[in-house]
Amino acid sequence: MEKKQLSEAFFLEKMQAAKIHFERALECKHTEFDDLYPYMIEHPQFFWYKRYVAWSELLTLVGLCEELSMEWKDSFTDQQVSYIEQRVMSSKVLDEWFEKEHVS
Repeated sequence: MEKKQLSEAFFLEKMQAAKIHFERALECKHTEFDDLYPYMIEHPQFFWYKRYVAWSELLTLVGLCEELSMEWKDSFTDQQVSYIEQRVMSSKVLDEWFEKEHVS
């Protein structure tokens, strides 16, 4: 098995993947979490929990980047950075994450 170098590029790639995971969870789209817990789709709290898991993943990577003095903010809008820095996944985050950049 090949050993990966823990570079800034590695962390930024993981950050981008976590951002996409969170955004897919916000939009109730399929994520790998659905494959891990397929029975949860039947439960109403599933989408809230799925979003919480994705948000936690995103915050974990932000924390690691900050601890390693790596710039992570370039991947996000100013408003998204503000939400992440507040660390609380509120209804405002859920409702306004995409701002005007999101077009369905």
